[in-house]
Amino acid sequence: MAEMTYADAARLAVQQEMARDSLVWALGEDLGPTGGIAGQYRGLQKEFGSRRILDTPISESTIMGAGVGAAISGTRPVVELRYTDFAICAADEIVNQAAKMRYMFNGQARVPVVIRQPMGARWGFAAQHSQSLEAWWVHIPGLVVIAPSAPADNHALLKAAIRCDDPVIYLEHKELWGVKGEVDPDAQPGEIGRAEIVKAGNDVTIVTWSSMRFASAKAAEALQKRNISAEVIDLRTLWPWDRQTVEASIAKTGRLIVVHESVRVGGFGAEVAAELGEALWGKLRAPIRRIGQERVPMPYSKPLESQFRITPDLITAVASEMFA
Repeated sequence: MAEMTYADAARLAVQQEMARDSLVWALGEDLGPTGGIAGQYRGLQKEFGSRRILDTPISESTIMGAGVGAAISGTRPVVELRYTDFAICAADEIVNQAAKMRYMFNGQARVPVVIRQPMGARWGFAAQHSQSLEAWWVHIPGLVVIAPSAPADNHALLKAAIRCDDPVIYLEHKELWGVKGEVDPDAQPGEIGRAEIVKAGNDVTIVTWSSMRFASAKAAEALQKRNISAEVIDLRTLWPWDRQTVEASIAKTGRLIVVHESVRVGGFGAEVAAELGEALWGKLRAPIRRIGQERVPMPYSKPLESQFRITPDLITAVASEMFA
């Protein structure tokens, strides 16, 4: 085991997969000179050359279109779109091309492309650089959606994404880039569609993903002091998502809170709540609660931004209300 940051864990995964398979390559803005915005490609152009770590013009639609064409042609591109906000510029290539190709050609064509989209709020990044759009991509048939939180998951699941034969939306949270954790450099690819029970509990199930894993874990510690035992589940993969693990937890606790940083209205938490509400309504002891950001653009002002952040205190308060 080795301690490394969330960003370095992803860099190691790309390096290992490129060394393993000559068909793996990456393209995006400033991958060579600067190593990407968080150093996720640092030193890789020197190691593998400019044909496999390819710097591109500032055009997300061009980058994505090239990645889709290259995937159909038999390679395994890693497309770096810098921020999920900018992936909107490449939406046609993602939604109407990458996601549909395998179905439209009856399985004769596959699109093994990884689409990296750093997501989430970071202090001072404001409205156009702070969005979490995972619900958009989950809505599209044909896309796999992964949102790792821990460094070890970012390493193992990025390996799995690169080896996947379907297009993968890979969402890394910007505020986690510097988070350190234990990583097994020799780890096998992670299992897509498998959640992790971060903390076991008996009274309430908290389902979450990405950076909210850590906020939920802190809330669980605070709830423990109030004699409320919370089970925290990090989905890690949003499509497919691990219903079996979540349903088993709710059968034990009888209560569910879904926590995400993205806007609450139309968020993926609504899908999770609806599916589980329909399937387990007879086992629920309280109404399902959802926690998400207000439907407003993220402010630039730090005092205003702090009002819209999802905090451990907010999660603790909502959970406590279920037992009032």
